[in-house]
Amino acid sequence: MALADVGAWLDSCSREDAVWYVKRLAANDTQATKAHGAGPYIPKDFLFGVLPTLNRPDVKNPDVRFRLGVDSHGEQTLVRAIWYNNKLFGGTRNEARLTNFGGRSSALLDPQSTGSIAVFAFVTGGAEPSARVWVARSSDEEELIEDRVGPVEPGRWVVWSPSPQLRLNLLPAGIPARTDCSLSPAEIPAQWLANFPSGAELIRKAIELRPVKGLAVDARLLRRRECEYEIFRSVEAAVELPRITEGFTSIDEFVARAQTVLQRRKTRAGRSLELHTREILLEEGLEEGRAFSHGPESDPGRRPDFLFPSAEAYRNPAFPSSSLRMLAAKTTCKDRWRQILNEADRVPTKHLLTLQEGVSESQFREMTDAGVKLVVPKALHEAYPAAVRPGLMTLRDFLEEVRGLGRR
Repeated sequence: MALADVGAWLDSCSREDAVWYVKRLAANDTQATKAHGAGPYIPKDFLFGVLPTLNRPDVKNPDVRFRLGVDSHGEQTLVRAIWYNNKLFGGTRNEARLTNFGGRSSALLDPQSTGSIAVFAFVTGGAEPSARVWVARSSDEEELIEDRVGPVEPGRWVVWSPSPQLRLNLLPAGIPARTDCSLSPAEIPAQWLANFPSGAELIRKAIELRPVKGLAVDARLLRRRECEYEIFRSVEAAVELPRITEGFTSIDEFVARAQTVLQRRKTRAGRSLELHTREILLEEGLEEGRAFSHGPESDPGRRPDFLFPSAEAYRNPAFPSSSLRMLAAKTTCKDRWRQILNEADRVPTKHLLTLQEGVSESQFREMTDAGVKLVVPKALHEAYPAAVRPGLMTLRDFLEEVRGLGRR
């Protein structure tokens, strides 16, 4: 199936014996970092489930070859799943990847696909393993995919099955299970079980559990956000699992509940980074209203996430444009960076805080030429091509730049 409509493709892959693995392609998945062993990372435990013969700890670097079609781009190839397990033989490596895609000619290894959502649909019931893949070609296609499986964030993955019994999988996806910020049922406030907590409430709880004010701002942002995610999923499980256990009286009732869960996940993902950033600005001594404005109207009908030093300074024609800054917070930026270009006309350079794990060199040049400056937590810089890294700012760099703008 080549160049099909993504909605029709998702429907065609909605088989009872299908399991989907969904992720955003990082620069280390594609060839954006020019890595010799480029190929999509897939957790070995997942691959062991869909390719049982790969689980051979007695063999060094066991592999399985199977047919895979990248239907979004009309590709068919015989790929290799390999478990690099030399850690069991005195080495250090213990991970699984898919290889043999044919280099950059494949949409999965094309640097331009960095940041795109990829859906791997594995069929588990056939005599021979097989998989079909869709690499999203636009933000519209990504939205349709996330309408099915929920938000797909950088560094995490989603395992989803069209089977109704597995559809509301409420286990944490994309990260190993952790308990340091997860709340037990007894720790969850009773009002949260009756009315699901807002994003601000979840973040306040994450700050309580992870104050770490002495930690550098870049690391603090990532740790807090991870903590908040764990809190969210533990509360979600406490709220939704009893309802799932009770069962549903109709398909419509089940679909409505599933949509509620997915929409709540998308809402949380959409504002999480922005709200965490506001808390860090306050912790770093920037006074809201004097050193920054959160969600102000800059120009009629336009609301950037943050203006520095304030919306009042922005609207004052006597205040120099050279002392104004704007910061947008978007978890992913591959296509969404263009949305910020008109958010503050007086600010020539638009700063964009993102958690995306890499962009291609040509994508980065396009952003730079448009006046967009990427702000990326320091720990994620290694995920970007070497040629791009010198043009990145850390969150700490940005905060140092905006301190004292109002006093200039």
